[in-house]
Amino acid sequence: MPGTTCQKAIQLWSEKNDGANPEEAETVKLLCLSPPIEKMDSSLNQLVNVKHLALSTNCIDKMITLPALKNIEILSLGRNVIKKISGLEEIGSTLKELWISYNQISTLDGLAPCTKLTTLFMSNNKIKDFGELEKLQSNSDLTNILLLNNPCGEGLTKKQCRGKILEFLPKIATIDGELLTGDDGDDEE
Repeated sequence: MPGTTCQKAIQLWSEKNDGANPEEAETVKLLCLSPPIEKMDSSLNQLVNVKHLALSTNCIDKMITLPALKNIEILSLGRNVIKKISGLEEIGSTLKELWISYNQISTLDGLAPCTKLTTLFMSNNKIKDFGELEKLQSNSDLTNILLLNNPCGEGLTKKQCRGKILEFLPKIATIDGELLTGDDGDDEE
């Protein structure tokens, strides 16, 4: 059975939301469709006022550029089959949060255009080396990162993982859902 197209998903969303106009909506959630969305496509560009676009729990394998989404602040692509972060050049100046946990991403390339990024949820991916975090140093507003259950943390305690993250990203305030305090080095694991 072929997947649901983005255009069809938007139509279904509109029907579920009392005929809401997708061009006016600030939040559009195209989650967990059956059959799932397999490809992002240009029909998403009609969501010109969207601030939060959720495409989680589908079978999307590739990110695309979304040049018309000039207001987007949150892009949720968790629980898909994405292998590479890409296509953020056009929305990087407004994107504040990227939720991309539970995918198959092995590098942190593609985030440099996201100059306002504050939150990166990247748990349960395939990041093997904490050195990938060096690529996030240009994201100066980044203060919240979720990196649990990536191969880079295997065999390390929570305290050791925090230390590695802070080595590359000293401005981080929240790691794996926990706010850092001045005495974070004192707790035992």
